[in-house]
Amino acid sequence: MINSIGCIELNSIARGFLVADAMLKAADVEILFNRTICPGKFMIMVAGDVASINAAVETGLSVGGGEVIDDLIIANVHPDVFPAISGTRVVEHTGALGIVETFSVAAIVEAADAAVKAANVDLLEIHMAMAIGGKGFFTLTGDVAAVEAAVEAAVQQIKSKGVLVDKVVIPQPSKAILQSKV
Repeated sequence: MINSIGCIELNSIARGFLVADAMLKAADVEILFNRTICPGKFMIMVAGDVASINAAVETGLSVGGGEVIDDLIIANVHPDVFPAISGTRVVEHTGALGIVETFSVAAIVEAADAAVKAANVDLLEIHMAMAIGGKGFFTLTGDVAAVEAAVEAAVQQIKSKGVLVDKVVIPQPSKAILQSKV
């Protein structure tokens, strides 16, 4: 059962391909992302059951060595995370808008999962590194109190990593903002 994700972010593109190959050979996982990201980094994200993700990431970290920037394993990932990563999440009603931005792709996925597990919110998007200087951000919506709680949970999840760029809650976002982004 695919209920977990693993991610490794590297400084080396060449090493990234080697790590991805090793991860796929080490365990029964599916590639979600295997690509270059800004600025000149490489990211591998895989999905699978908990044991397979653990085995794949452990292998990837070993092969990646000193080129690894960040990594993560999320067992029992919230079901909204997969469509938010792929950009296929559709939400009919929007309320307050919460945005969290990080310097790390792995951290933004971890933060988004924590946010959506902490409060009754709809995760809209997880944007990872492309055309934004290697950073990541997510957007979510819901009532103001829920969005504030979700954003705070996200920040608490990643604060020890020192990768938070900013966080915002817009209680009543203008329709133009929602139409252009959400």
